Amino acid sequence: MRAPTSVRSGSRLPLVITGDPDLLDDLLRLAAAGGTEVEVAADPPAARPRYNAAPLVVIGADQAASCLRARLPRRPRVVIVGRVQVAEPVWEVAELLGAEHVAVLPTAEPWLVDRFAERHDTSPGRVLAVIGGRGGAGASVLAGGLAVTAVSAGLRTLLVDADPLGGGIDLVLGWEQVDGLRWPALTGTGGRVDPPALLRALPHRGDLVLLSFARDEPPAVPGEAMAATLDAARRGRDAIVADLPRHLDDAAALALQAADRALIVVPAELRATAAAARVAAAAAVHCDHLEVVVRGPAPGRLKAREVASALGLPLAGTLRPEPRLCQALERGEAPAADGRGPLADLCRRLIDDLVAGTHTTAAA
Repeated sequence: MRAPTSVRSGSRLPLVITGDPDLLDDLLRLAAAGGTEVEVAADPPAARPRYNAAPLVVIGADQAASCLRARLPRRPRVVIVGRVQVAEPVWEVAELLGAEHVAVLPTAEPWLVDRFAERHDTSPGRVLAVIGGRGGAGASVLAGGLAVTAVSAGLRTLLVDADPLGGGIDLVLGWEQVDGLRWPALTGTGGRVDPPALLRALPHRGDLVLLSFARDEPPAVPGEAMAATLDAARRGRDAIVADLPRHLDDAAALALQAADRALIVVPAELRATAAAARVAAAAAVHCDHLEVVVRGPAPGRLKAREVASALGLPLAGTLRPEPRLCQALERGEAPAADGRGPLADLCRRLIDDLVAGTHTTAAA
């Protein structure tokens, strides 16, 4: 018996990575006991296209080291499984891969059945990351506009402020007085976060939830806190928008690795493009779906397609100057809240693409 290699429409299945036929038979039996089918990949190259999207990844001990060498991204809900006795190096590899558990069969069979039995019939929330190509590029405003637009489109949305040296995306929304937990409260979670409890505890209005920094605490996001947050958010939200720093720390790298799409915002200026090239090179290590949004004005008449070409990235869209947007932000009004203007138009298209799983290249 072998698992199907295609996903049924409307669902995402656990991914099993192993080339050991005996271990595979055991895992298929346990998955069946848990009431689910699985997708099977014999090695990391076969697994990579499905690795981020799978709700659960089960890696056979025979492929653990190969997955590490292949630099598969760290992600939540990864389990390494071996039979009878797992060699000591596998435990070291598990830590480097970010695996949450090492399960040894047959002892761990009941536990693994429970993991397979967890609901996998709903698609996890999609992650959209935004990075500024240089300071003041407008990444936080775009991230805020995307989150507001996603909620307007009927999506339960989490907006994550992961830029420790930014001004605070709560100010972009006008939410600085909204009660709820900030990042410091999540640093001691130990990687365990209950999605409903987390989302209830964070600042929220309607279907928009915000995770940002406290102004009286050192601004830092531990990698394990980001991983736990993304795991909880993908299970409890339809869309996650992450505002990331230009200098990538461990938390930002994790967010990029989890992103279904990442946007780098670049003003249409020569020096901004040069700075963005360095940011893009660092981000591309962690994300295969990096695109550029070019923001006007262009004092030197630099065209958006020229900026995209210089960076070697697809052009996701352009933003024309919008003076009334700056005035609205100063009044504490959230970006794109009225649904009008260049920012709102771009955000609608980007959110539509995110939901559809497509990437529309902009003309410029």
